[in-house]
Amino acid sequence: MLKLSTKGRYAARALLELALRQSAEPVLLREIAKSQEMSEKYLERIMSAMVSAGYAQSLTGRHGGFILSKRPSEITLAQVLAAVEGPVNPVPCVGNPKSCGRSSTCAARDVWTRLKESVTSVLDSVTLEDLVHMHHDKQNAPGGTMYYI
Repeated sequence: MLKLSTKGRYAARALLELALRQSAEPVLLREIAKSQEMSEKYLERIMSAMVSAGYAQSLTGRHGGFILSKRPSEITLAQVLAAVEGPVNPVPCVGNPKSCGRSSTCAARDVWTRLKESVTSVLDSVTLEDLVHMHHDKQNAPGGTMYYI
C-alpha cells in the first residue's frame, strides 16, 4: 500500500499553517506545533528541511519565527513531499531500472510507473493556496469549527 510518512504529512500541515497566517508576523515553531498538534522536536527537523528546500524562511531575534519563502500559489504538495520524502516511487525499479534485472520485461513495472505518474500529477496540481481554500471551505461547512468571540 502506498502510504505517506508522518514526516510528509507534517511538512504539508506545517506549511499550510504558515500559509494560513501569511499576512501576519512570523510564526514560532511552538505555535505551529501547538496548532497542528505535533511534537516540537520532530517539527524542528521538518522545518529545517523546508528551509533548506527554499519553501520556508527562519527569522531569528525578538520577532523571529517562520514564514513562507514563496507565495502559497508557488508551492505544490509534490515539492513539499519531495523535500522530506524524496521522489514518489512505489517500487525501487521505477526510480532506478537498474535495481532489478527484470525491469525491461516486467509488465507490472509499467503499472507501477503509471501509478507514480498519477500520484505525481495529483500532488503537482495542488498548491498551498489550494489547501488554504480547502481549509476555509471545511471550516465554513455545516459541522465545521465555530469560533465565538
